[in-house]
Amino acid sequence: MKKLVFLVLFVPSFLQAQWHLDLFGGFANYYGDLQGQPFTLSQAKLAFGAQLQYDLTPHFALLSGFNAGSVGASDRYNKPSLQAMNLSFQTNLFEWNFIGEYTLLDLRDNWFSPYAFAGLAVYHFNPYAFDTLGNKVYLKPLSTEGEGLSQYPGVKPYNLTQLAIPFGGGVKFRVTDGIVVAYEIGFRKLFTDYLDDVSNRYVDPAILLADKGPLAVEMSYRGNEVKGGDPNYPAPGSLRGSPKNKDWYYFSGIKVSISLDNPITRRLGYGIMPCPKKVY
Repeated sequence: MKKLVFLVLFVPSFLQAQWHLDLFGGFANYYGDLQGQPFTLSQAKLAFGAQLQYDLTPHFALLSGFNAGSVGASDRYNKPSLQAMNLSFQTNLFEWNFIGEYTLLDLRDNWFSPYAFAGLAVYHFNPYAFDTLGNKVYLKPLSTEGEGLSQYPGVKPYNLTQLAIPFGGGVKFRVTDGIVVAYEIGFRKLFTDYLDDVSNRYVDPAILLADKGPLAVEMSYRGNEVKGGDPNYPAPGSLRGSPKNKDWYYFSGIKVSISLDNPITRRLGYGIMPCPKKVY
């Protein structure tokens, strides 16, 4: 009987709670060995996403959804000391996230408010570059830094699907009772340094040639393709990247939050009840 009373009291209010569809459009970029600035729109690429938002209170909401885009960078745009390496990469990104969001001001009474968010995400990437003939070459199978080779047992292969910690914030603007527009910046803390397939040191090209073939040697060092570049492969053990710092990627852009009417409440007959004040 108590369970029945709970359902009668709780379910209608839950079904009438404020749900929103959030649509995102903007840019994606990354910070790592081939991109020297922590935040920049240089070499940024388009990104988009969608989330379903459920408001627990006028200030706190839970969100879950996806983002998709691509990131990439090239040493030709890096600082002068790294341009001679001539490395580059691109990758598509597919992310599913679970986020808690806090809005500082009650948007029922204010037309704008700062907000912040944090959560957990699962993302997939697969770095590639283009060879001298313009062919797309996926880099992970080449083990450009000896990942997974028996001669380098301390260098493990990296996974293409991993966890990340999303966090960031922005400013919301109430346009109408049912629409909120926001500018948002969201960073992703990663647990890999191989988003760009560059992390540690050069390996012995003879070992790389024997195990992975000439394409692996070609894609691991490309300084010989630069006019006036060094034609000699770097000495094994010399630095190719900076293993102390993990890679990051981030999104920046516009998010539109649209309040949704729940069709379930109308089918159950709860839609005729007075609606509470809208919460964003």
